[in-house]
Amino acid sequence: MNSINLNLIPFIVRTLVYLACFAATMYGLSSVNYEKFIKKGKVIPAQVLYLLVALAIAKLAGDFLLSLAYRVL
Repeated sequence: MNSINLNLIPFIVRTLVYLACFAATMYGLSSVNYEKFIKKGKVIPAQVLYLLVALAIAKLAGDFLLSLAYRVL
């Protein structure tokens, strides 16, 4: 039982780091005026692209932060 809890801690830490990076990425991307690049009637594909870009940046930032944290520890 104790080993299950010890294996769960890194998963929770990684998940929280990725969620925090995703929130920061969404906040940062909200300042970009991307309406100029959207074609008329293509709102859904633009939102999907926005979400995929946010996920990609959050993954990269999370991996960077986790590699720094685990290298220091």
